[in-house]
Amino acid sequence: MSDNQDTNLSFFKFEADFVQDLRCIPMQVRMKLDTCGVKLKLTHWHQLTVEEREGLMALPCETLEEQQTYRQRLRELVLAKTGGFPKDLDIDPTPPWMDATVIPTVVLEKAESVEVDLTLEQWAQLTPAQRFALIKLSRPSHENHNFVPALREFQILP
Repeated sequence: MSDNQDTNLSFFKFEADFVQDLRCIPMQVRMKLDTCGVKLKLTHWHQLTVEEREGLMALPCETLEEQQTYRQRLRELVLAKTGGFPKDLDIDPTPPWMDATVIPTVVLEKAESVEVDLTLEQWAQLTPAQRFALIKLSRPSHENHNFVPALREFQILP
């Protein structure tokens, strides 16, 4: 990581085992991918330079214009490295991590599987990025050994 990269805002503590060398796609980038509608494979991520990865972490992706810019930049990077564009994802106009009033079933089920009673009040107090992380860490297709560490980091578990 370069010295000027502010990792305090960029990474969750549960990601500490792989963010130093950026070998996995950080949650903040995964959230941007879902927001701008791009399916970035880990093989694509590995073909990017550290500087390009850091650039994708730093590039904002909140407003519609920023999302379009992020999508275009990412597609150009993958095209340059692979000769093809990454696949598109459907963009959810009302993503579940933005809704503090409903805990997604997948998160409730995962919490129950580790004997945690996640309350709506706790869910509402989380940031959208924290809710996104719990949703991603709850999916059966994801290595979810970081679910409990995330609950601890987010102060849901002691």
